[in-house]
Amino acid sequence: MPYNAARIKKRLRLVLIFAVNAVVWSHTAGSGANPDNPFWQKWETPFEVPPFDLIKVEHFLPAIEEGIARQRGEVEAITRNPEPAGFANTFEALDLSGDFLDRVSGVFYSLNSAETNESLQKIAQEIAPRLSALRNDILMNEALFARVKSVWEKRAALGLDPEQLRLVEETYKNFIRGGANLAPEQKARLRNINDELSVLSVRFSDNLLKETNAYRLVVDKMNDLAGLPENDVAAAAEAAKTGGLDGKWAFTLQAPSIWPFLIYSQNREMRRQILNAYTRRGDNGNAQDNKSILCKITALRAERARILGYRTHAHYVLERNMSKNPEGVFALLDRLWTPALAAAKREAADIQAMIQKDAAAFKLEPWDWRYYAEKVKKDRYDLDENELLPYFALENVLKGVFDVAGRLYGIRFVERTDLPKYHADVRTYAVADSDGSNLGVFYADYHPRPGKRGGAWTGGFRDQYVRDGIDIRPVVTNVGNFTRPAGDLPSLLTQEEVETLFHEFGHALHSLLQKTRTKSLYVPRDFVELPSQIMEHLAFEPEVMKTYARHWKTGEPIPDGLIAKIKNAEKFNQGFVTTEYLAASYLDMRWHLLTGAGAPDANAFEKAVLDSIGLIPEIVVRYRSPYFAHVFSGGYSAGYYSYIWSEVLDTDAFQAFKEKGIFDRTLALSFRKNILETGGSADAMEMYLKFRGRGPSVEPLLQRRGLLVE
Repeated sequence: MPYNAARIKKRLRLVLIFAVNAVVWSHTAGSGANPDNPFWQKWETPFEVPPFDLIKVEHFLPAIEEGIARQRGEVEAITRNPEPAGFANTFEALDLSGDFLDRVSGVFYSLNSAETNESLQKIAQEIAPRLSALRNDILMNEALFARVKSVWEKRAALGLDPEQLRLVEETYKNFIRGGANLAPEQKARLRNINDELSVLSVRFSDNLLKETNAYRLVVDKMNDLAGLPENDVAAAAEAAKTGGLDGKWAFTLQAPSIWPFLIYSQNREMRRQILNAYTRRGDNGNAQDNKSILCKITALRAERARILGYRTHAHYVLERNMSKNPEGVFALLDRLWTPALAAAKREAADIQAMIQKDAAAFKLEPWDWRYYAEKVKKDRYDLDENELLPYFALENVLKGVFDVAGRLYGIRFVERTDLPKYHADVRTYAVADSDGSNLGVFYADYHPRPGKRGGAWTGGFRDQYVRDGIDIRPVVTNVGNFTRPAGDLPSLLTQEEVETLFHEFGHALHSLLQKTRTKSLYVPRDFVELPSQIMEHLAFEPEVMKTYARHWKTGEPIPDGLIAKIKNAEKFNQGFVTTEYLAASYLDMRWHLLTGAGAPDANAFEKAVLDSIGLIPEIVVRYRSPYFAHVFSGGYSAGYYSYIWSEVLDTDAFQAFKEKGIFDRTLALSFRKNILETGGSADAMEMYLKFRGRGPSVEPLLQRRGLLVE
């Protein structure tokens, strides 16, 4: 997994009942019509995508308030139904509730992540406690829970099919986990905790965005650009010009700017400055400092877990994942940590030797690692990232990933220029199945800008489900922060950016190909990365690279010799990559194993955790606590380990593709049917067993990362 990708994977919208959903127009009556607000209107756009040209900031708050009122009315109708509680009038009705609110929140939260501004951020803070209150009121509604419980108790005799039975069981669990069985005073406290957490997570995210946007390293001497590739220099010149600094060069903390700078800049002092700025985000003692916020978040999560009868927040979260408990997580992390750390130490020694070979006398520091690792790679494998850039034009990579989807699953992506967009950077595609039927709409938004949060993620404006016998197809987004075109150069991606694009596209396929009836069933966090990481495997397979890696000027395919170099170097620096990732996973787990007794000093706690696992000082943990958005403002608390857990699954699963052929249609269709189409409607391990025919082995993962002791 690339170190520069925030990987906010599943959805960035509000959890209203059990999962994150953005669904279609509903004619359910609410508090009143508002003909001037597009959220009250039927969208006459192709595929009923949002009419972004009509939607204004001032439309969101009244529409969200209307959505809250409508869902309250829908829930009240369920509880007042005089008929005995059954699957259709309780579980199905509850699953289908909230269409209007989901419609609005799908647009709002997508824009607040990809094209935010102060007005949207203010609305987000204002609505967070209101939406939290709605969720609390649903899950703590005694009359509603009585109906849910009565159906749950007789579920075995109702003749439900597997998906219906899973909805009953998971819904009941969610009511229990939401406080339905608590005493009144406990419910009151739980409400307060949930409301406060909803606001704190928004503040954490907003602070991080401000900290990221506030910094720029300005270079005014050509000599200080030594070592940097032409496209990065051109991009820095454009950034400076945009910021009113004509004739200079500006480097930012956005991924396409900072990481190439750290890899190629010969100016060691400037490398130190920009990395320190990156690692101090949210830790500067200013108005955007996140340390007290994250400590408050962890304390409140711990208290909530205790109220609900769990030992810690980690135990509360992991109950629903494949790992089941912290012991399961640590069993995997510990097995990987020792060989990964040993590999990282060997790499550090190799880099120190390269520093000495470079006639330098200093000791390796974190801001030196990427720069000298690139030198080691060049020396050992004769592979220079700059050799690859001309073959990784964004346009070609995108065509390549579409081609992979077509060859595997028979689907087609057709660009549509008639669909409304929320920004000029966005490209839109209609997605068709092999029989020509509509699978959904795909929005691609790949370049950084001030209103976009960092990293890469998959989201959407509408999810797939079935209503009144109609299969509602999704509207899915891939959002990234990849290198922009600069001057005469197109957008040329690094190898890591190519991997990230394939990764996020795997999530998009998961959403686009889903065929379930319900919209609120949960895909375990440590299973949801399987489809995306399968696509990562495919990205640099020689057979796949031949389809997209063409020189942006000449159109010539990437030479076989360069492909061979990529394959030879695929295990290079994996000690570093694995160690800095695992360190963040340990940090996440340790924060969420706290019992909440006393607020720790954030920096001291972080240092103690990293010291306890022996992280070497030459490596900085992938995400320090004050900017660990995955766990303090995203959905990955006590779940950042999920990437490596899923990697056990995906490396094992990819062995099947290697054995039968990566484009074996029978195998691909089995993966589509048993994994991608199933969504959360079945148990994760059952899905895997149906596809693979056996349980996963960790050996392929160790082999892929070069962590097996020969």
